[in-house]
Amino acid sequence: MKNKIWFVTGASKGLGLALVKKLLQEGYRVAATSRNLEELKKAVGVNSDSFLPLAVDVKNEKSVEKGVWDTIAHFGAIDVVVNNAGYGLTGSLEELSDEEVRQNFDINVFGVLHVIRKVLPYMRKQKSGHFFNIASIGGFTGEFPGFGSYIATKFAMHGFSESLAAELKPFGITVSIVSPGYFRTEFLDASLAVPKNEIADYKLVREVQQVHQNDYNHNQPGDPVKAAAVMIEIAEQKQPPLHVFLGRDAYQLAEAKIKSVQQDMAAVKELATATDIDE
Repeated sequence: MKNKIWFVTGASKGLGLALVKKLLQEGYRVAATSRNLEELKKAVGVNSDSFLPLAVDVKNEKSVEKGVWDTIAHFGAIDVVVNNAGYGLTGSLEELSDEEVRQNFDINVFGVLHVIRKVLPYMRKQKSGHFFNIASIGGFTGEFPGFGSYIATKFAMHGFSESLAAELKPFGITVSIVSPGYFRTEFLDASLAVPKNEIADYKLVREVQQVHQNDYNHNQPGDPVKAAAVMIEIAEQKQPPLHVFLGRDAYQLAEAKIKSVQQDMAAVKELATATDIDE
């Protein structure tokens, strides 16, 4: 049996499910969460002392707190946390209501913060631990029309994860921001919400939405089982990286964004750096 104890949210489908199955196959102890406990048990298909399925609503701090407490009570510790629960939301920013955007942030951002807050007292005490915060390549480059809300949640995750990594360094706790490209999961059919009130003028947004739902869906190049293996290997490294881009497409998009930023900086460098107060 491997030593590290994992806590994985959003584990009943997609990358979370692939990771939980891979971890159990390799002998790790795993607490896995989903809002639907029976769906989670059926999806994982394992009945073992090494597997603790939990019904957790990440939007509810008390629910998260109970899930963390139950994991500590069952396994004695939590060594690796995977903040994977989240969903996509399409629609132009003009189309999306305040309620729709706030719901997106409630799960994708505040749900992650709930887990971090409830786990950290235990990790600080043991002076070790590792967070995998599952963002997206859309949290690094935002040029996806119609995904502004989702992208904003993932940019937020990138930002607070970088700050979190700096805050936790004195305690021996590490953070990895995982930015996957397109992986062949149920994300584009089971986890993609659309706006309640569409505006006819946004033809480009509808085209991008249709491409994702019809053309990309179930044709994504990435293998979630291979992604899970990468994360497990990184968790065993002595100095795991802060930024983890998953997939060849994620690397291509990240490199294009970096090049674009460098070009923009160079274009106005002389002008933009001549802003110090003249003494």
